[in-house]
Formats: sequence, structure tokens, C-alpha cells
Amino acid sequence: MGGLGYNSIGQTIGSFLMFFCTSIMGLKGFLVGIAIGVASLWDGISDPLVGQISDRSKNGPWGKRLKFMIFAIFFIAACNILLWSMPKGNQFSMFLWLLVFLLLLETANTFWATPFSALAIDIAPDYNEQSKVQSFKTTFNIFGMILPSVLMFFIMPSLALGENASSANQGGFVTLAIINSLLMILFGMITIFGNLHRVRKFVSYAPPPPKEKHSLKKLLLGYFEVFKHPGFAAIIAGYSTAQIASSFLTGVGMHLFTYCYHFSTAQISILLVLLFVGAIVSQPFWVALSKRIDKKGALISALSLLLLGIGLTLVSFLFRQYVPLESIYIFALFCIFVCGLGLGAMQSLPISMYADVVTLEQYRTKESKAGAFLGYYSFTYNLSNSVSMLFIGILLDLIKFDSSQPIQALSVQNGLGIIVFCGCGIALASAILIFSQYKIKRADVLKAQMKISEDLKENSQNMQKY
Repeated sequence: MGGLGYNSIGQTIGSFLMFFCTSIMGLKGFLVGIAIGVASLWDGISDPLVGQISDRSKNGPWGKRLKFMIFAIFFIAACNILLWSMPKGNQFSMFLWLLVFLLLLETANTFWATPFSALAIDIAPDYNEQSKVQSFKTTFNIFGMILPSVLMFFIMPSLALGENASSANQGGFVTLAIINSLLMILFGMITIFGNLHRVRKFVSYAPPPPKEKHSLKKLLLGYFEVFKHPGFAAIIAGYSTAQIASSFLTGVGMHLFTYCYHFSTAQISILLVLLFVGAIVSQPFWVALSKRIDKKGALISALSLLLLGIGLTLVSFLFRQYVPLESIYIFALFCIFVCGLGLGAMQSLPISMYADVVTLEQYRTKESKAGAFLGYYSFTYNLSNSVSMLFIGILLDLIKFDSSQPIQALSVQNGLGIIVFCGCGIALASAILIFSQYKIKRADVLKAQMKISEDLKENSQNMQKY
């Protein structure tokens, strides 16, 4: 459940921060891209570090993960509110404010997200159980992604009047940030205390290895070693490539629907809600399909469906000037729902497949490194996200997007379409090719899980003797 508040904050930033900074605050696109890119890169660098700290920490009353998560909750809540409270000033002062609070927020995010992801692996070691846990976790994650769009109905003044999204003001975004921060605290605490009993009673860890000198150097070298493992390489590279499509869609999607389709904020909110509703209702289907044709086949099917949805949305973009707005909007609703159905698997299956690879590595090395490996996973995603967001910021300036103009020139509108559809299409097609290289089978994972369970039981019995 902890993903609800966390993802509500993340989705608000992913969907609206670029729009907020360029259209509301007047900050240049390339400066926003630099700030987001640097913060994402730092988030990626810090992930494996925090993962290793989590793996090597003592298994006390709070387990290995929960003690980091409780610290992060309040840090995230405070930094999130300050981020959106940016004072309006010159370009440098606003850029500095954005950069500082993004860096602080991403640091706090790491101390929550990396132990949180590792905890999901710790409490569900079984192959099929892992898919169920990730699906349950994904459902709350997606509810968190929906919330910002729903809250906009009640917060943004333009909604009641049906005005264009560009009429929104900073106060509405600050109010949204406060609500998100309160949700982060509430659902974060529910997650921590809801899992505390299970962690104390059911989760067993092998004794951590003795501390080694130059562990940081070894950790960084370990990142490159990961890519020598074909399973790790396929999942990390495939997921990061697919998420580039998400960066293009969320980073420029608000601009696209506002300035090209001329949808109101209310209409855009409904589109976003429908996207995530599709992702939620598809969860049972992807879980069932992954049992029938394995996780790899289900994931490639989902990415193909998502690519189809993007293609259909492109059709609506090309004919937007020749078809009544109402008809275009109805067709866009269908397209976005199709995208949501494919998105559902992207939110749960890759991390479940990655957990399987982590299990095989634990079986091979006799050492649990779930936190560090998830850090590598997150690092690559954040690296790709930082590059893509920087690229998006530069592209917005290259197509001469002007936040002061409520109606953009046709060349600018076409440029926005090229950014979104080409970026998403190329990224998704590349991700399908990469994931096709994933070779791990269900039988391999089940064998490893049985052996790990036997070893942990034996260790527990030996400790009880002494």
C-alpha cells in the first residue's frame, strides 16, 4: 500500500513538473531538463549504495528494510511541498531552487523505494507468489498514479470553468503537493506497521558477509559485472528502454493534449484516469497469462499492445484538424485505454522477472543482494530517464515552444507530436527486441527457490542449537 502515496508524488512530478516549470513559472525547457536529468542521475547513483547499506544492515526488530523507510517518509513529504513552492524570480534562482529540492527529494525517495522494493522480494520468495505480490503492489502504485488527475478536478480553478489547462496557477499545484505529502505519510506508516509483524515472524535472512574494504569500489564495479549476466542485462536494459517511452509521454503529454488537441484540464484528467484504470483492470489478466505462457511472453504481448495504442493515438493526432473535437476526444479515450491495458504489465512483470534473476543469483552465490541488485535496476532506469528528460527539454526549445502563448504555431504543435510519438514508438520497439533475449525459465527459478528455502531452514536450526 505504501506505493499509493509515493507514486502519487512521483506521478505528479512526472506528468506536471515540466509543464508547471515551463508554462506556469516560465522557466526555460532546457534548464528544467538539466535539473530533472541531474536529479534522476543522482537518484540512480544513490540507489545501489542504499541497496548495499540495506542488505548489509543488521536484522533487528525492524528487519533490514523498515528502519530506512520510516525515516524517508517525512523527508519525502517535506521536500515535495518545498519543490512546488518555488518563488517566482529570475531564471537562475528558479533553476537553483528546482535543482536543490529535486536532489533532496530524490535522496529521500531512494531511502524509501529501494528498501520497499527489496521488502517485496523478502516477504514473497515463491515464484508465483512473487507475481501476485507485485500485482497487488502495482494496483496501489497505479491508484497513486491516478490520484493526481482525480485531485485536479477539485483543486485546479480551471476545471470548474472548463478552461484550457494553461490557465492553472501555482497555488493549485502547491495544494496538490500538500495532499500528496499527507498521503505519503499515511500510507507509508500503514505499510511499515502492517508488515512489521510479518517481517519479525516469517522473513529470514542469511547472516550478512563481513564488511569488506573498498566496498563502494566493488559495488560500482559490480554494476558492470551485472551486465555480463544475460538475465540481468535483458531486464535492466529492456525496462529502462521501455521507460524512455514513459518519459516522453509524461514529459510532453500535457503539452501535447493542451496545445495540440486543445483539451481542457478536465478532459486531460479523464484521459489520465482512464490510462491507469486500464492498467489496474488488466492486472489479473497479465498474472494469468504469465502463468500460461511465462512472464517473458506476457510482457512482450503487453508492450506490443502498448505500441498499438500509441499508433492509434498517432492517428487521432494526424486527423485532429479534420474531425470534430468531440469525436477526436472519444477516439482518444479508446486509444488511451488500450495503452493502459499494456501499461499494466509494464508496472508489475519486469520487477517480478528481476526478482527471479535475483533469486538465481542468490542460489549461485549463497548471498542475498536484493537491495544492491534493485539499486542497479533503478540506476539504469534513472540514467535513461535523466538523459531522456534532458533531451526533451532541449527539444522543447528547438521547436520554439513558447509558454506565454496560449495558442502554439502549427509547426510547434507538429514538433510536439513528433517528440511524443517518435520517442514512444522507437523506445517501445527497442524494448520488445531487448526483452526477447530473456532466457530464464520457470523451472530454473523454482529449483533455486527450493534450495534457498532449505538452506535458510538449515541455518535457522543450526543457530537454535547454539
